[in-house]
Amino acid sequence: MISSTSINYKFPSNIGIVLCGHGSRDPQAVEEFVNVVNRIKSRIPNVPVAFGFLEFNRPIINEALDQLKNMGVERVIALPAMLFAAGHTKNDIPAVLNKYSADNGLPIQYGRELGLNSLMIGAAGARLKEIIDSNPIFPISETLLVVAGRGSSDPDANSNVCKITRMLVEGFGFGWGETVFSGVTFPLVDPGLRHVLKLGFKRVILLPYFLFSGVLVSRVRDHSIRVANDNPDVQFLNASYLSDQDLVIDTFMERIHEVFNGENFMNCALCKYRSNLLGFESEVGYEQVSHHQHVEGCLDIPLESKSHEHSHEHIPYPHAEHPLGPVTLRSSKKS
Repeated sequence: MISSTSINYKFPSNIGIVLCGHGSRDPQAVEEFVNVVNRIKSRIPNVPVAFGFLEFNRPIINEALDQLKNMGVERVIALPAMLFAAGHTKNDIPAVLNKYSADNGLPIQYGRELGLNSLMIGAAGARLKEIIDSNPIFPISETLLVVAGRGSSDPDANSNVCKITRMLVEGFGFGWGETVFSGVTFPLVDPGLRHVLKLGFKRVILLPYFLFSGVLVSRVRDHSIRVANDNPDVQFLNASYLSDQDLVIDTFMERIHEVFNGENFMNCALCKYRSNLLGFESEVGYEQVSHHQHVEGCLDIPLESKSHEHSHEHIPYPHAEHPLGPVTLRSSKKS
C-alpha cells in the first residue's frame, strides 16, 4: 500500500487558500470537512487557509474569500473539495469564484478536483484493507466488490467511479466488481445490488466512495441493509468512506502544488460541456452559472423541496426515467 508523505512547499507571503465544500444537513459531515481543512492547515501552517460552502452551511464561499481578503491576501488558490468534476466543480463553484474575483479585484486560481490518481486509489484501498483484515477468512477471489458513488448527470464523473472500481478489483484480485450510485444516474444501490447478486457470490464488500458522511451515505447504507435482509445467505461487509485518510490529504496538497507548477489541467476531452458526447450533445456550450445562490447558507429548507436528484439541473438528465435509476426511489417509498 502507498504510504502518505508530507511535501514541503514554499509559498509567497501574500497567498491564501480556500477549500470549497458542498455543505450538508448532517453535522457529522460538516465536522469531517472541517477536520480535513485543519489537517491541510497543519501541512502549511504559514499560509492562510479558509473554507466555505455552496449551500446549507456557513461560511459560504464568498464569506471565506472575505476572510482571506481581510487578512491581506492578494492571491487565492481555490480547491473544490469534490471527488470528481461534475456540475458543482465545473459550474457552480467557478461561477461564485469568477463573480467574487470580478467584484473585488482579487485574483483567484482554481485547482482541480481530487479526481483519479494513485493516491486516491490507495486511500480507497486502505479502507478496503481495514474491512478485509477484520474479516479474513473468506477468499478475496470469491468476494464481490461493489463501489457506490454519488451519481451525477455528468457521464465523465460517473465513468471515473467505474474506473476506481476496476482499479480496486485488479489491485486486490476480487472475484468481480460492480459500480452503483446513490442518485441521479443508474444503477442505484438497491436494484444494482439485486442484479449483481445473481452472479452467486456469497460475500459482498460495499465501499461508499464518498469523502464525507451525510444523507447520501446513509441512503447507501439503508438500501444495502434492505438488500442484505432479503438475502440472509450472503455476507455483506461495509467499508468506510474516505474522510481524512492520509492519502486524501496528500492529494489535496498535490492539487495545490499543481497550481504553482502550471500542471493544473482538467479533463476537457470527455466534458459534456465541451465535446459532443453520445447522448449529451445538447449540453455543449452550456453557460457556466451557479444554481446555489438561493440556498447559500440556508439549513432550514424542507428536505422534500430540496431533492438533489434534479433541483440544480437546468438541463434534464436524459436517463432520469431509467428503470434502474431514481424511479426506484419513488417506487420504494410507495411500498
